[in-house]
Amino acid sequence: MHLIETRDLCYVYPGEVKALHNINFIAPRNARIAVIGSNGAGKSTLFKHFNGIFKPTSGSVLVRGEPITRQNTKEIRKFVGIVFQNPDDQIFAPTVEQDVAFGPVNLGLDPETIHHRVHEALRVVGIEHLAGRVPHHLSGGEKKRVAIAGVIAMEPEVLVLDEPNAGLDPRGVADLNMFINSLAKKYGMTVIFSTHDVGLVPEIADYIYVMDKGRIVASGTVEEIFIQPDMLKSVRLDVPVIPKLLKSLKENGVEVSMAYTYAEAETALLRSFGKQS
Repeated sequence: MHLIETRDLCYVYPGEVKALHNINFIAPRNARIAVIGSNGAGKSTLFKHFNGIFKPTSGSVLVRGEPITRQNTKEIRKFVGIVFQNPDDQIFAPTVEQDVAFGPVNLGLDPETIHHRVHEALRVVGIEHLAGRVPHHLSGGEKKRVAIAGVIAMEPEVLVLDEPNAGLDPRGVADLNMFINSLAKKYGMTVIFSTHDVGLVPEIADYIYVMDKGRIVASGTVEEIFIQPDMLKSVRLDVPVIPKLLKSLKENGVEVSMAYTYAEAETALLRSFGKQS
């Protein structure tokens, strides 16, 4: 049984604008899934179906094998947490601690459990020191962490991140990559994220869906997707720099293994030049 599955999902915005066309998507347990595509590809619209914010025009969305209904939406939103691209859309309380506590409070949990969940969420995202701060006085990266902590405090099994690296500086992006990887490895959480920045995908994804104009045009592992430069070009994306560089080296006579992450590329190049056994 998949955590999330869509079957021939279609969605039409008011005004007969068809945003999603027969989307078939699967999210298994303990997975890191990237949904890539240029702006307007339909990524955010798809994500809003995962916990019942949007309802399909046709087709279906299943969570743990059950369709989302009006009756189970509250339970679904405990299980599937979404962090939107703009953290200001989710942050509203006077302090960081109160903001992160909002979800657990609305679940009707007892004060001790709320306290534990809030402080654990703050610890996981590394912002315990911000607990008493006013959220709207924080930096963009700090606000994003507050929004993520608020969802983590609900203890979902699936975390959905819409363009999580948008507006972050390079250090913020690197920290976010480490955080996403830790969720899957340490906590067994399935993470689904969208981006049009293909460079970060190999570092934090096991599987990729490529979207364009409301359709899934390709899906597969990192290796399967990034050996299709023509397909990526057709949807206004590109192959990440690392595999592109190694492919060029191979074509120019350098015996080097293909790699997709920085660590893999470092190992491949050191072996190629006799610096590592």
